Amino acid sequence: MPNILLVGNGAREHVLAETLARSPQRPRLFAYMKANNPGIADLSHETRLGGYGDTEAIVDLARSREVDFAVIGPEDPLHSGVVDALQTAGIPAVGPSRSLARLETSKAFTRGLLEKYGIPGNVAFRVFTSMTGVEEFLAGLREAVVKPDGLTGGKGVMVQGDHFHAKEEALAICRRMLEEHERVIVEEKVVGEEFSLQCLCDGEHVVATPPVQDHKRRFVDDKGPNTGGMGSYSCADHLLPFLRREDIMAGLEITRLVAAAIRRETGESYRGIMYGGFMITSAGLRLLEYNARLGDPEAMNILPLLETDFVALCGAIIHGALDRLPVSFSPQATVCKYIVPKGYGLPKDHPDSQSIAARIEVGDTGGARLYYSSVDQREDGLYMTTSRAIGVVGIAPDLEEAEAMAERAVTAVKGPVAHRPDIGTSALIDKRIRHMAEIRKNLP
Repeated sequence: MPNILLVGNGAREHVLAETLARSPQRPRLFAYMKANNPGIADLSHETRLGGYGDTEAIVDLARSREVDFAVIGPEDPLHSGVVDALQTAGIPAVGPSRSLARLETSKAFTRGLLEKYGIPGNVAFRVFTSMTGVEEFLAGLREAVVKPDGLTGGKGVMVQGDHFHAKEEALAICRRMLEEHERVIVEEKVVGEEFSLQCLCDGEHVVATPPVQDHKRRFVDDKGPNTGGMGSYSCADHLLPFLRREDIMAGLEITRLVAAAIRRETGESYRGIMYGGFMITSAGLRLLEYNARLGDPEAMNILPLLETDFVALCGAIIHGALDRLPVSFSPQATVCKYIVPKGYGLPKDHPDSQSIAARIEVGDTGGARLYYSSVDQREDGLYMTTSRAIGVVGIAPDLEEAEAMAERAVTAVKGPVAHRPDIGTSALIDKRIRHMAEIRKNLP
């Protein structure tokens, strides 16, 4: 009966807790959260609240409860060096050190890594610490993407055609970002279809999980501002309707090369999740970015399908033994739809902004699964807080049934809430397929 520490309090960590808890090894789970997630609390032997920068408190909990290893969910504690502090205390973790987490926390580091080691999938880019040279580089790009170098919660990327139109606007964005960040990255804009490939890495071996497609736009038909992710889907054949098997293999090979490169670059072995955001373009597969942890919502698509003992899988990641453990996933489709406050993603002066802290009631959700995110369980009920509230997941033999299950469950949550009803529907997926067919016409 192993003791395991889970760090994090979102829906991603809720599904991590669930997956750990169903291990036949019957682990005792200790959760360190910055806010009380009722789903995680119900699955835990003990919980403690605190900030993710308080590495002493996290290590104290791990030591006092004699945990065998820790699982780190979100990016903030990785950036704060929680894994480093645990390792110093002799406690292994599923998650990279602060230096290795630069794969996510520094977009400049990742782009430079691909460039230095000749890894395919890179885009034209330049890193700037001042405005010197920005205008000239922009002039050489047909369209641009501007990113601050650092954590932005998935909302810091500015794309030409979506967030700005003229190069003069891009210059203004760069100036503003450089006032708040040390570096800014300017990249060529690539066009195609995105997919998420979350891989397990033990420092040497890399294993892919089923691909997922996320939907960041707030409103139906991919309209409105980017969010942390309004929902996602995966398919029973462990492909996506617009993907080919060779697309997955190309993404997996890039991740394997990155794992080897980061080990050569830093002298450290990467043990945790390497989640690549990829895009199939008319010039081939391109890397958009890496995350150093599971995605949210994408974790909710893959972990419920995991057939391998997750505790054993964590042990294989920690001990460099992924090549000796068969990793399998159930051949089912999944659709995740996020329930959010009506005011989520809208200006603060919008009439719906008051919904951010509203009380909600959860009725009969049928066979769908619920994963709590930004909620607060109080004596008088469940309240939303500042962001996405509940991930609702339908799991079924085919995508149509999984989508219908998730949509029925969403309607059982009452209050000033919203969601994207089009995620996982045939209409939206057919649009992706048609778009990909046009892209593939021009593939080399």
